Amino acid sequence: MFIVLSRINHEIRATRLDSNGVVQEQRPVEDFVAFVTENEPGHPRWVWNDTAEWYPQLLKARVRVQRCFDLRLCHTILRNSALSASSAIALAPAGPWDALAPNVVSPSEASPRVEPSTLFEIDAPGFDDGGDSLDATAEFELQRAAVANSTGSGRLLRLLAAESAGALIAAEMRFAGLPWSAEAHDRILTDLLGPRPTMESARPSKVQDLVDEIRELLDAPQLNPESPSDLLRALNVAGIQTNSTRAWELKQLRHPVISPLLHYKKLARLLTANGWNWLDSWVHDGRFRPDYVPGGVVTGRWATSGGGALQLPHLIRGAVIPDPGWKLVVADASQLEPRILAAMSADRGMVEAGSSGDLYEGIVASGAVETRAHAKLAMLGAMYGATTGESGRLMPKLARAYPRAIQLVEDAARAGERGEIVSTQLGRSSPRGEDTGTYDESLTPAERAALRERGRSWGRFTRNFIVQGTAAEWALCWMASIRSRLVSLGEGKWLTESPHLVFFLHDEVVVHAPEELAETVAALIDDAAHEAGRLLFGELPVTFPLTVAIVDRYDDAK
Repeated sequence: MFIVLSRINHEIRATRLDSNGVVQEQRPVEDFVAFVTENEPGHPRWVWNDTAEWYPQLLKARVRVQRCFDLRLCHTILRNSALSASSAIALAPAGPWDALAPNVVSPSEASPRVEPSTLFEIDAPGFDDGGDSLDATAEFELQRAAVANSTGSGRLLRLLAAESAGALIAAEMRFAGLPWSAEAHDRILTDLLGPRPTMESARPSKVQDLVDEIRELLDAPQLNPESPSDLLRALNVAGIQTNSTRAWELKQLRHPVISPLLHYKKLARLLTANGWNWLDSWVHDGRFRPDYVPGGVVTGRWATSGGGALQLPHLIRGAVIPDPGWKLVVADASQLEPRILAAMSADRGMVEAGSSGDLYEGIVASGAVETRAHAKLAMLGAMYGATTGESGRLMPKLARAYPRAIQLVEDAARAGERGEIVSTQLGRSSPRGEDTGTYDESLTPAERAALRERGRSWGRFTRNFIVQGTAAEWALCWMASIRSRLVSLGEGKWLTESPHLVFFLHDEVVVHAPEELAETVAALIDDAAHEAGRLLFGELPVTFPLTVAIVDRYDDAK
């Protein structure tokens, strides 16, 4: 059963549909929270324009929903997927649903039991609105039709369900927040940077000491090392020949100033990205609540619109401390993208190489390459398109050992060079590139060379798109499975009173759990990883091993 929620002329209207999309009831909703509370025990799939708009209001009222369909996120997928390219959604001119910008708001919860087996069940093929100009029911029907008439309805259904589950999780994580000790954060900053300056414009003492040392070593008393152009000029005047002030290039140089300069850059980055101003802005009541943006990257990876949650440096993770009597259960998937490639290509040799635990050691054991470092370098070359240097030298060996895996990414690269679309395991498709296979006769040789280089660059993008995008799908399924299992474990307790997800970073999750349930949660997370693999790849015996740690500080997990 679906319940579509729309706003029409500032009034909320609910349309109840059966699994075939037939309207059973349509009525105005006077009290949104009360209506959802009354109907949620029947486990409907709530259909609305944007989870980030509707769900936070429910969470604040301690109401949690099991399932939803996020029309904004699903519209983007169906609009661009090659599997639904002939649908009305894909063929229509740009409209208001395409113009919806990411809209991240706050979250909260209370819950019925959820069985993991129903996690991605959508009652039938095919599918609100938050603005008065959007007809949610009409959009839902267009989306249902797009799925029903697609060339891969089963794949798309799983993707749309996973994407919508991710939207619920993002809202819940922001509502619950990541436990964060402002006192511990301040101690970390003070230890690394020096005491917090009393004047906003002043540098912390340890940072200023490094600036003074750099100025002295470069004989540049007025140097502002935060200005790349000033710093580059001072380096060149001092006889240090470099075209860049990037850290990785500075590391190649030999001069007494390089060590303090690199240390300064590290501390300055910490001060700017996660210093006291960040702490004042983003940590309140012992919680860090970032604005997650599900599907914010073209591959399906998440982004953030504030807080920088996806770039939390290890230096400050010691401030992530669970509540008294609770633990952090931290889990990350080992070598996720190479394992995704093995599974997508059904390359039995590569699947077998990863079956013993360490995929790279398995590649060495197969005789494909000589060392683990070589195996890792070769795999990175395969997934990111390295054709020169050591990685390029190793690629032919990898191709001979694992022909199906390497052929899959090579085919994706060639398709990208021809301007074609490529798709992930569940059907998220890349943007269309530029056809660089044919040339206008009027082009000069230099213009043709530039066109070929653009094609190769786009090919490197599509090569990685299918792997990174499918890894994002696996992570969504993993998190959704974790969420449903945690709800069952909580036995009806409110979100923040039972184990709950508090952080996600591409292939890593953090669960905040009562100490007595931490071991159970760790096992549950592992089971969810196996379920995610089955949802994407069926019975193919590919493994997705996890590193799981139960800790009292986030930085103790690694």
